[in-house]
Amino acid sequence: MAAQPEMHTDQRVLERISADLAARFAGTFAPETVERYVFESYTALARTARIRNYLTALTEHFAKDRLTALAQSTGAAPKDVPEVLFVCVQNSGRSQLAAAHLRHTAGPAVHVRTAGSMPAAEVNPAVTALATARGWDLAEDFPKPLTDDVVRAADYVITMGCGDSCPIYPGKHYLDWAVEDPATHPEQLEEIAAQITAEVDALLAAIRAEKAEGGTA
Repeated sequence: MAAQPEMHTDQRVLERISADLAARFAGTFAPETVERYVFESYTALARTARIRNYLTALTEHFAKDRLTALAQSTGAAPKDVPEVLFVCVQNSGRSQLAAAHLRHTAGPAVHVRTAGSMPAAEVNPAVTALATARGWDLAEDFPKPLTDDVVRAADYVITMGCGDSCPIYPGKHYLDWAVEDPATHPEQLEEIAAQITAEVDALLAAIRAEKAEGGTA
């Protein structure tokens, strides 16, 4: 795949990432598919990146997760636990708080992804500070664009303020939470976090109840 001008300096790194992921997903995806996902992921993240030092590392993480989601959605990879996707506009506040709390509370019993309809360059620092104070880990999280593969892989899709940007597929649980954005209401961050905590706790209870009843999620 020919490199676009803006990715010229990272070309060799992206080729190495493509080769590594092609080996990881051998038998599931062709090397050409893996390479396309890597370069598409790089381009998508580069649109909002302020500091490019970690762009290739984030690309590897993002592409690997997208390929995993694609494999799950096509039945090529197992889904051992329910998949939850949180979506907000910038993927820097509400969705990150919800994901961090759910990971902290549910542990390995649920797998969580996040995305944004118009992702920001970084997670809101105030959100990171609040999550850290509560023991919720956001160290490896970063804003990423909403992609079809992660929606298809999800069992539960939770949207917050992103309108109709999330595609609708049958067989999934869709919920829309009316939660203020901490980016525009920073003075309400504690209240927003409290509302999200309550919503996540209710969601987790519903997931556990459905699983106990023999649901597919």
